Amino acid sequence: MSRFEGKTIIITGAGSGLGRASAEQIGSEGANLVLVDLNEDGLRETEAAIRSMAPEAKILLQTANVAHEQEVSAYVQATMECFGRIDGFFNNAGIEGKQNLTEDFGQEEFRKVTAINLDGVFYGMAHVLKVMREQGSGAVVNTASVGGIRGVGNQSGYAAAKHGVVGLTRNSAMEYGQYGIQINAIAPGAIMTPMVEGSLKQIDPENWQEVGKAFVQPNPMKRFGRPEEVAQLVAFLLGGQAPFINAAVIPIDGGQSYKY
Repeated sequence: MSRFEGKTIIITGAGSGLGRASAEQIGSEGANLVLVDLNEDGLRETEAAIRSMAPEAKILLQTANVAHEQEVSAYVQATMECFGRIDGFFNNAGIEGKQNLTEDFGQEEFRKVTAINLDGVFYGMAHVLKVMREQGSGAVVNTASVGGIRGVGNQSGYAAAKHGVVGLTRNSAMEYGQYGIQINAIAPGAIMTPMVEGSLKQIDPENWQEVGKAFVQPNPMKRFGRPEEVAQLVAFLLGGQAPFINAAVIPIDGGQSYKY
């Protein structure tokens, strides 16, 4: 029996990047999946990728903006109506936003980035944890970032939000461990996703591949991470293999965040 057989897993930001890779990994292992994203086309592409590996997979697609609490409540309610429980939650949806000095970042951009990356994570936790507490079990993985454990520069909104995700993770883990729920965060570094590609294009739209090659030179492994590598970590944390891991923030960045 696969580790996700019969389990219901919600994944936000499932239309691309880390969310899609995790959905493919977890879906291939028998989970009932609830895939959430603002991009409906991206969700359908993710569903098609999963069905190519697991044709009989049970998949519920939910188009939602995680920055709006009523839409978060709606995807949680739809999950319960369809599957009756929530065993795991990859609380992943996020954006980077525009790069700029703090003095030039701007209130509108700051609010937009924190609304999705922090408010959306909070709303997801608030509604999912209520269900998990009542059922007496569950696992949550929040997507923080290396930008949530150190400074990165030119990303005030992103860094503030991701540091907030780390705080939410640790605080809620203290509250909910007694109910059989583990809450952890991952802190990805430079993983080659559409978001990271977009970040490189902000620096130099015409030569972003060369920017990328230079960008990874300080990394001990001299390369970008791959989404499927992150997906394996997410699946491990949600799959019930290590239930005593709680309140952890796990970097997955080739070791760069530990480099002096």
